[in-house]
Amino acid sequence: VQDYGWQAWKYNGALSGTSGESKRLEAISIMTTNETAYGRIRYKTHVQDYGWRDWSYNGASNGTSGESKRLEAIAIELAGNVATQYDVYYRVHAQDYGWLGWAKNGENAGTAGLSKRLEGIEIVLVVKGGAAPGTTTNAYVTAQ
Repeated sequence: VQDYGWQAWKYNGALSGTSGESKRLEAISIMTTNETAYGRIRYKTHVQDYGWRDWSYNGASNGTSGESKRLEAIAIELAGNVATQYDVYYRVHAQDYGWLGWAKNGENAGTAGLSKRLEGIEIVLVVKGGAAPGTTTNAYVTAQ
């Protein structure tokens, strides 16, 4: 997080990043607590000036460090046993928009072509086919 550096790990839908502080997310690291039992999680980010980065897996950093580049969007997917039992839902807090809708299973969340920073993210697992934790409207906002 801009000016703060890496935060402590967050769990079960807790906010990672900030809300209401105008601080950009610059990189993210996501993991399941037991890869052998539950499977892998993978994620990619859209970074200012670079575009979409390659996929990272279970705890590896994705984004940039020390370059003052904002994350603008993210996609997250599950693989292995966990993917057969759960859907991964995530939503982001984007500059000038606030909280966007929930995306799931590899969908893009954030903005494209608008130069807006991600400021926070929440991630939850929902039993496969279960109801979304909230609205799924406008999870990804693009320039017209």
